[in-house]
Amino acid sequence: MKNGIELAIFDLAGTLVEDNNGVRDCLYQAAIDFGLEVTRDEISTHMGTNKIHLYQYLIARTKGNIIDFKNFEIEIDNETLEEAIKLYDKYTEYMIAYYMENCREIEGATETLRWCKDNGIKVATGTGFHKDINAVIMDKLGWVRDGLIDYAVDLDMVPEGKGRPAPFMVFKAMEYLNVQNVRHVIKIGDTPADMLEGYNAGCKAIIGVTQGSTPIEVWGKYYHTHVIHTVKDLPELITSGKIV
Repeated sequence: MKNGIELAIFDLAGTLVEDNNGVRDCLYQAAIDFGLEVTRDEISTHMGTNKIHLYQYLIARTKGNIIDFKNFEIEIDNETLEEAIKLYDKYTEYMIAYYMENCREIEGATETLRWCKDNGIKVATGTGFHKDINAVIMDKLGWVRDGLIDYAVDLDMVPEGKGRPAPFMVFKAMEYLNVQNVRHVIKIGDTPADMLEGYNAGCKAIIGVTQGSTPIEVWGKYYHTHVIHTVKDLPELITSGKIV
């Protein structure tokens, strides 16, 4: 444990992994393929979530069922499920093809993960991806294989795929890694969903990165405790003693 931190949970796309709006654009293209009326900005605002549930959320909205994003994983419109799964399947094809060609880490990500491990901090990742896309990323970057990530949590590991902003992926990592106090856990991400997940879980710190795929003007409206430019700045933040 370092400075009261036992576990760091990182988002993937936009936080540890270069995104360049790839996830947003794949989501958008699949939606357009099926005639869903949606903008890239609408998708960007709701990044980091379960993608099937995101399509359900967006489809429901086009039908007049407006759901508060804070209740994203609570008020799910089940009448939209069949259509959402079709969109998700097409999105998965686009996303896997994208990562097969464009899977690169954010500069300094490996060094930050190694620093955490060297300083007694367990490392987990949580993502809005299901296992098929998560597996491609982990295979390409080798962080689990190289022992830099202790547990790579995806949506298929939590009941009903209830990802962010629900706190269950945080709790899943804590359970697996035997971390018994959420006040020893920090969350790092770049979307409103990340901020809400950390808040809902009760994490010691909720740290937003400004270099991610979603601008601070969007995620900064949600509760967070610290802001850094990129994950390579995390060790300095931790050693500064500002996380209390």
